[in-house]
Amino acid sequence: MELIYEKSKAGRRAGTLPRPGLPVPDVPEGLARTNPPRLPELSEPEIVRHFTALADRTFGVDTGFYPLGSCTMKHNPRVNERVVALPGFRDLHPLQEEDGAQGALELMWRLQEILAEVAGLDAVSLQPAAGSQGELTGLMLMRAYFTDRGEADTRDTIFVADTAHGTNPASVTMAGFKLQKVGTDPRGNLDVEFLRANVNERTAGLMLTNPSTLGLFDESIEEVAEIFHGAGALLYYDGANLNAVCGISRPGDMGFDIVHFNLHKTFSQPHGGGGPGGGPVAVRKTLEPFLPVPAVVRDGERFRYDHDRPKSIGKVRGYAGPFGVFVRSYAFIRSYGPHLKDMSEVAVLNANYLLARLRGAYDLPFDRLCMHEFVLSARSLKREHGVTALDIAKRLMDYGFHPPTIYFPLIVPEALMIEPTETEPKERLDAFADAMLAIASEAADDPGVVKDAPHRRPVRRLDEVKAAKRAVVRYRFDEHPDLAAEPDAVEAR
Repeated sequence: MELIYEKSKAGRRAGTLPRPGLPVPDVPEGLARTNPPRLPELSEPEIVRHFTALADRTFGVDTGFYPLGSCTMKHNPRVNERVVALPGFRDLHPLQEEDGAQGALELMWRLQEILAEVAGLDAVSLQPAAGSQGELTGLMLMRAYFTDRGEADTRDTIFVADTAHGTNPASVTMAGFKLQKVGTDPRGNLDVEFLRANVNERTAGLMLTNPSTLGLFDESIEEVAEIFHGAGALLYYDGANLNAVCGISRPGDMGFDIVHFNLHKTFSQPHGGGGPGGGPVAVRKTLEPFLPVPAVVRDGERFRYDHDRPKSIGKVRGYAGPFGVFVRSYAFIRSYGPHLKDMSEVAVLNANYLLARLRGAYDLPFDRLCMHEFVLSARSLKREHGVTALDIAKRLMDYGFHPPTIYFPLIVPEALMIEPTETEPKERLDAFADAMLAIASEAADDPGVVKDAPHRRPVRRLDEVKAAKRAVVRYRFDEHPDLAAEPDAVEAR
């Protein structure tokens, strides 16, 4: 398929801009162009056809099974888009006076109340724009809490599991804490003996995803909470995997003091490809004074912003947060109503069904029932047949499935992380399982067909190492390099 620049023909136009006859403003000399920009020149039908052809090649949850699940692409009900497009929401300016934004304020307040109940905690801020910002906000709340208690100089260490999302250690560093890694025991739980020996008066807290990225619920979570609380430290819950436990168990009841939600994961958003996100934070009563301002509060039948929070860490995002995300998530939650736990129960059922079908063909690092996702390993296939997790992911594309997450969590060699979510029917799960089983058989009988995959996609296997080392991010016309001609390039057939 040609690039749009390659289709360009000089002089062709899709339209013309009006010439209003106004004076041309002066452009500072350092910013002024010396030559006009070289843009593609095509007629409107050709432009439409080009981008339609690109769209036809794009894979998404609307075109097929996406086993990265809520991590990246969970189904977003169409009613969400209808609701968020209502004029009162769509056209509302963030600086609208409170009296003219009562509906939006009420929606935010009610969403806060729902999230507090889901978390089993007391207060919520909707401001953070994503889970990573929610993490940083939670750690800033920890620092503010210990500063208020006069312990800021001594509480300097945060414990993070070796299965953690990569944003956890990054957030710890950004917040100015020291990082202490915690290993995983043979059952897939935190190493409790290590915690007993190392949690002390310098410990500020623990960051933990439960269930973990292994898809396993930590069997020792109550004991873990006792260890940290006994040392005067706090527990932070990474809510990335909350899709497994909504309405079934609550982080606050497990002992967590701070929770961030990924609204764009658990409660539906068009998140893939860098779409909008939301990372609200819930806290216990003792941490509420430090939440970002302004807080959305209710006074009788009226809703307003409360800026009078002298101990607040301040704003962490512009305005009140990603409002469109709030509307979609609120609609999603209200559609389930008191049956929200059905979402989690079916997600867990779907994951365990797939696990039961695949466990004989692939290695299972931890032989337990899973939660909403599970991790397999292709280490035996690699050792015996030279077929890697990457090869399996590429071959899945030939069967019409988007690959799952691979090589994460890092403690599992040749990892394949699979999350079906609650929306997939049994027939779709069976088709995916059949494809995975077929690939395992191919690895044994004809490994070459797997290692050379994909075979039936618009682009076959590319040289990903070269793409990373020699990124070409703009078209340079006559000066554009022909990397395919280099000896070590892999042909893009």
